[in-house]
Amino acid sequence: VQLVESGGGLVQAGGSLRLSCAASGSIFSINVMDWYRQAPGKQRELVATITSGGRTNYADSAKGRFTISRDNAKNTGYLQMNSLKPEDTAVYYCHAVLMQIVGGAQKGYSYWGQGTQVTVSS
Repeated sequence: VQLVESGGGLVQAGGSLRLSCAASGSIFSINVMDWYRQAPGKQRELVATITSGGRTNYADSAKGRFTISRDNAKNTGYLQMNSLKPEDTAVYYCHAVLMQIVGGAQKGYSYWGQGTQVTVSS
């Protein structure tokens, strides 16, 4: 079971990127999914969260510019980032609680993606 991210890259200020996070392996469903980021010399920070029911929450820095979404049929989550700024430059990490069947019961396990670099030039 793993989370695989894609979609990072280099973009000019004002541009857009869409990050994807695909869960693979023997999972029943995705519970909550988050996107975090970590800039050089800074702590990892929460950017956005989406629950199994589709409820979303954003860091103040992401509100109005970023949109988190998910496709349950594909076991994939997304982070659409618009109006990017140089201060958005960071490694972006996907995190999810994946539900697996263990001993006949559903249990949730926390997983992290490998990270994808987002660089915004001024």
